[in-house]
Amino acid sequence: MVRRPAPPKLRRGPVLVRGVAAIVGGVAGLGLLGLLWPEPDRAIQPVQQLTPADLAKPPSRSITLLVIGLDSDRPGDPLNRAAPPGPANVDALLLVRVNPQGPLQVLTLPTNLAVQLPGQTKPVGLGRLYRLGGPALTADAVRSLVGLESGQPERYLVMGRSTLRSLVDGLGSIAANPTLALRYSDRSQSFSINLQGGLQRLKGNQVEQLARYRDPTRPEDSRQENQQLVVRSLLREMALPEQLGQLPGLVKSLNAGVVTNLSQSETLSLLAAGLSHGETVQFSGVPLAPASANVPLRQIASSAPEPLWPAPPTAN
Repeated sequence: MVRRPAPPKLRRGPVLVRGVAAIVGGVAGLGLLGLLWPEPDRAIQPVQQLTPADLAKPPSRSITLLVIGLDSDRPGDPLNRAAPPGPANVDALLLVRVNPQGPLQVLTLPTNLAVQLPGQTKPVGLGRLYRLGGPALTADAVRSLVGLESGQPERYLVMGRSTLRSLVDGLGSIAANPTLALRYSDRSQSFSINLQGGLQRLKGNQVEQLARYRDPTRPEDSRQENQQLVVRSLLREMALPEQLGQLPGLVKSLNAGVVTNLSQSETLSLLAAGLSHGETVQFSGVPLAPASANVPLRQIASSAPEPLWPAPPTAN
């Protein structure tokens, strides 16, 4: 009888070593895959983009705001930055209606518009009223001129030229597209304008140049057009998602350089509504009668619409 050979005894040592090596190799392989395809970094994950609605709750109704731009650096400066030197003059007047249900409406008011004050024998320029009675008297005259309801404009904002520069520089710069190269020099003011035409990024001092430029052949119209260009460019830049997050801090930093009856929360509320429709701003102007020789003040043209300013849009 032939005996079958006994099966060989298993050697557990090498098998165990090979098993451990396989596990270690698998773990190492997973580690290598982690190097090749690492887990996404949470810090660079896309974040939710801000919208104007994230700034604040918009007002429940239309609000009118009178913006008074001075030719001094700051309200309260004893001297202007113009020629001849003297107290601050109003360099720009904008009546703004912020509509929660529609676009911003902006009425550009000429500062040399003749205004007849009660008890006065001679008219004065609309821009001079700020010297005589501050924002209250200016607002009263604008209310009567435009035919606003009692209590309007509800808010006012007085700002100097440094506030405009600081606003733009706080945003970094703004994109603007002057149609022509702008050149001007005034030694008496130590001021010059030197801007190229075409789409470009402008810093604060360049935006001031754009806002102040007057075409000698059409000074009033060109000034209004440049002001509108600045307003559109500012609204477009502030509405960018990457800019919205810094607006509360920027508004707070500019507060020391303005005179206003707007609170911080009211300002953000108006920005929330205005920036939501910033691409569809409705600009209006005041048609003026032809200038008279040696008379600096202007009258409203007989062909001017009635009322001067379109009514606010109605809710759908």
